[in-house]
Amino acid sequence: MTYNKIHIATASPELTVGSVLVIYTGGTLGMVYEVKEKQLVPFHFDQIIERVPEISRLNFDITFLSLNEPIDSSNMNPDIWIELATIIADEYTHYDSFVILHGTDTMAYTASALSYLLEDLNKPVILTGAQLPIGVARSDARENVITALELASARNSEGLPVISEVCVYFNSMLLRGNRSKKQESSNFNAFHSENYPYLANAGVRIEYNWPYIKPFEPGKTLQVQKRLDTNVAFLKMFPGINARVVHSILQMEGLKGVVLETYGAGNATTDQWFLDAVAQAISRGMVLFNVSQCDGGRVAQGHYETSRFLKQVGVVSGSDITAEAAITKMMYVFGRENDPAKCARMLATPLRGEMSI
Repeated sequence: MTYNKIHIATASPELTVGSVLVIYTGGTLGMVYEVKEKQLVPFHFDQIIERVPEISRLNFDITFLSLNEPIDSSNMNPDIWIELATIIADEYTHYDSFVILHGTDTMAYTASALSYLLEDLNKPVILTGAQLPIGVARSDARENVITALELASARNSEGLPVISEVCVYFNSMLLRGNRSKKQESSNFNAFHSENYPYLANAGVRIEYNWPYIKPFEPGKTLQVQKRLDTNVAFLKMFPGINARVVHSILQMEGLKGVVLETYGAGNATTDQWFLDAVAQAISRGMVLFNVSQCDGGRVAQGHYETSRFLKQVGVVSGSDITAEAAITKMMYVFGRENDPAKCARMLATPLRGEMSI
């Protein structure tokens, strides 16, 4: 694969410590206002110093790589996740860290998917973006990019990376990628992590939340999985859901797994037609993953009568996993395993810190 690469000279070579590869996928961040046509258009990253002059004062090497066809994040898909994971694998020995510039709408999905695909990751992979284009006066893009770069380059007293996992950085907060969720569309604090503490807070100083940061693991070698199985779906419970809707999903030909978005602590209707549909789907080898519709809290199957049956028939509890991390985990698991029982066990097990048990 060939990509557009631009190396940005920052500090003097003798002052340079480390290197960062910045991968631009598309999205709001990389847009500028074109006066003549009066519209937003993508800008070229050879103009990055003009747009973000602070970059020239950083003391690490930066290379910008742009996908051949930058996309709106609404068009993000598993093929591009695999492409991003492959780029990181190909460049892993050439760079100390990675920053991915990404549209906000599907950033949490991409961060979750990459956390699974990049097994034994021991370097920072930080996703960031912006609510306003970099060419707009009040844009949040400049601060997000600069701080993401600083976090990616951060080293401890032993010279090891402070961050060695996939993260999302936005509006002063560094979050574990597979714990993040976009919750705001019109404010700068777009991303939250209700069930896992922030990893760092970038105020006047960057304050790290050490107990919750994945530690560097010496001797680990990056492994990349390059297959995701998209024969999965969401089924969201709501009052008044009818049998026709449920059957249309659970009886879909070729479907291997369903993320069942339930109420509260994992509860669903106890109407007999629904219980029968769930039991029949599982008996056919389908895997159901129970995830709460609530942003905070966790699934506790069996705690209430309305979730006891789900536990009895073998619905897998998603504990406190996000919907984004659940559906991408299902793609990853089915990409690795064919046996439904093994897939269920993998879904119930934390793989990259995406859920608590």
